[in-house]
Amino acid sequence: MSLPHPELNHDGPPGEPRRGFLTQILAAGIGLLVGAVPAVSGLAFFLDPLLRTKKGSGGDGFLKMPVALDALEINGEPQLVKVIMDKVDAWNTYLQQPVGAVFLRRTDKDKIVAFNSRCPHLGCAVDYKSAEKHYYCPCHTSTFALDGTQQNKIPPRDLDSLDVEIRNGTEVWLKFQNFRATTPDKIPVAST
Repeated sequence: MSLPHPELNHDGPPGEPRRGFLTQILAAGIGLLVGAVPAVSGLAFFLDPLLRTKKGSGGDGFLKMPVALDALEINGEPQLVKVIMDKVDAWNTYLQQPVGAVFLRRTDKDKIVAFNSRCPHLGCAVDYKSAEKHYYCPCHTSTFALDGTQQNKIPPRDLDSLDVEIRNGTEVWLKFQNFRATTPDKIPVAST
């Protein structure tokens, strides 16, 4: 009887089990790479709002107002000025949108006071009555003195004052904020 020859006893070409294993590993690696690209891109898209830093016009939160210092008369009437800035939500930026209004009043050569035009009671728009020389809220007939102090007990606090700076001799810069209504404390609302 003769013994089978070792070179003739096989089911396929030599090295086939190794090639099949390497092909499977290579296919799995390419599949992971192809799947990782959209997964990482999608993750970056959804995390973008959290990773993005907010930028202000002046870098310090102040906005240049569209009124020059010389346009405000010393001890004159307050001027209502719209606040225009870029609004940013989670994924979109809306350029030059109105976000509120302020009253600006020049009290001295180099001093300006600013009040948010929203009433601290319910957030209604406040007007200035030049004949009476006071601010007036039509929602609940409350009045505020020229310096922003409340003149009756309906609003929970005085008008909300804002930080103002004069830069370059004639530019009026304002740090605009809205504050929570109905509270006696001046609590900032998250900005846009």
